[in-house]
Amino acid sequence: MLAAAALVAGSLFAAGDAAAGTPDYREFPVVGSRVAVWVIAQLHLLFAAFVLAVPMFAVIIEFIGFKTKDKRYDRLAHEFTKLLSASFSFTATLGASLTFMLVFLYPRFMTYFTKIFGLTYLPYTLLFFAEAGFLYSYYYGWGKFSPRVHLLLGLGLNVVGTCIMALANSWLTFMMSPRGVDEAGNLTSLQAAMTNFTWMPINIHRFIANIAFGGSIAAAYAGVKFLHAKSDEERAHYDWMGYIGNFVAICAFLPLPFAGYYLAFEIYGFNQGMGMTMMGGAFSWLFVIQAMMIGVLFLGANFYFWLSMGRIEGTQVYRKFVKYLLLVGGLCTAAWATPRYPISSAEELGLMGGPSHPILKFFGQMSSKNTAVNLFILTTFLSFYLFRRSGKRPVVSWAKSGVVAQMVIFFSCVTAVIFIGVDGYFVDTSFRINVLSPVQVLSVLITMIAVVVLDIFIFRGAEKTGEVRWGRMPAISQYVLFLLAISFTWLMGLMGYVRSGLRMEWHVYGVLRDDSAHNYTPSLGFATQVVSVTVLIFFVFIAFVFYLASLPSLPDYGEKEGGEGAHGHDPEKAHA
Repeated sequence: MLAAAALVAGSLFAAGDAAAGTPDYREFPVVGSRVAVWVIAQLHLLFAAFVLAVPMFAVIIEFIGFKTKDKRYDRLAHEFTKLLSASFSFTATLGASLTFMLVFLYPRFMTYFTKIFGLTYLPYTLLFFAEAGFLYSYYYGWGKFSPRVHLLLGLGLNVVGTCIMALANSWLTFMMSPRGVDEAGNLTSLQAAMTNFTWMPINIHRFIANIAFGGSIAAAYAGVKFLHAKSDEERAHYDWMGYIGNFVAICAFLPLPFAGYYLAFEIYGFNQGMGMTMMGGAFSWLFVIQAMMIGVLFLGANFYFWLSMGRIEGTQVYRKFVKYLLLVGGLCTAAWATPRYPISSAEELGLMGGPSHPILKFFGQMSSKNTAVNLFILTTFLSFYLFRRSGKRPVVSWAKSGVVAQMVIFFSCVTAVIFIGVDGYFVDTSFRINVLSPVQVLSVLITMIAVVVLDIFIFRGAEKTGEVRWGRMPAISQYVLFLLAISFTWLMGLMGYVRSGLRMEWHVYGVLRDDSAHNYTPSLGFATQVVSVTVLIFFVFIAFVFYLASLPSLPDYGEKEGGEGAHGHDPEKAHA
């Protein structure tokens, strides 16, 4: 309600403010208007991503439980959903705060923005009310509606949440790649303005990134509960919960670089100068940092899978491959993080004979980086594949032939990825971008799908050679989950700075110029400080959400004191 009121009141206030002849900009005390809006916007985006992602895998997990009749999945989905109630309130409050701050601090921009998108405010408000209705019906209706009705509520929650994301994305992408306006900035087509050049790439990228981010935060919650568990049963449950959250995050993370390539491709298509600024200009060193952070995410994900093998009996045969996977991962990270033109002193430039190193410059080109990330994705996939095979023995007659087929497919893909990467050095840029890179990506995706499909049939009805001992994980595994959650969050904030910073001195690129005192691009050092502080604030808030979700339910005061409803209740009945 607060966010909806902010949108309506904000548009009216902005129009009245402009008519009264007030200043185009106002200054926020101490930190300045831009930093204040930056922090609030990033916090709102992080909570919105979490609120969008958690219902997705909660509904999927609930559906698995419904089909398999396994109550563990229903309990797991319910516990994930417990994180949503307070998170939704944080999202709405931060969204309302952001709207009021934009209206008060940037009245000129909001007046123009309302002229373009004013007609979308009412649908957004209605969608927000619908999301609130679905969310609370889904959460408080657990166990009260029939399973099919409850799943339909969850589906409605996800559909409405995705529509809200797509509508909000049309606003921010218009600022980056405007369409549907004339040379004077007047609206000619609202549909064109909404479906601008980068709208669909941002939708796809954020949809996937939100799932990865939400899964990592849910896994971090399970890690906290695991470390505070008082019994083996409780520890086993939260170990399983952390595994599911991390599995969802990694499954979404694997295709995420491909979505990033699609977004970068469309940015280049909209404005080549903007693309050059992103990859080879003011923001190029941010992509070195991004490469290191993604390397940390990949290595952390692999490390968690390797540790997970320890909870399964009879995995010694696969552990010998870990050192080779680690070597490949380290080399891919090094290649991915190598800049083509490193910042160098005059003496270093003289020693190198130019702005780039005579040998390392080849690792700084996109052919090398594309190859490195695709090989790292395959390495991570192989780690999960080995983990999935642990403790099982296939019984189908064609098992050996199937495994050989998997190996042929996998190593053929590795060969193809390397060949395409090398060939990329000898072709023109347009052919590499439009032909070789998509083929490289598709080969990896097809390989992962083919290997998984074969694996399902190979291990159908497989014998167990070792039980999964849930809860038998070292404490460091839970700290890896924390590392992944923090890395995802920090990376989202940093790349949000890149996307917004590409507009340079424009509110709306090429249409509405920023004439405030902050119409310059912040330095990389300053940006990382703001992002780091924002991430810290977010985790303080999310820790409070974890605390609320961990509070025990009230006892049933309708029961007699000392009865089953007071101290001697059955946990399963209490959960039901």
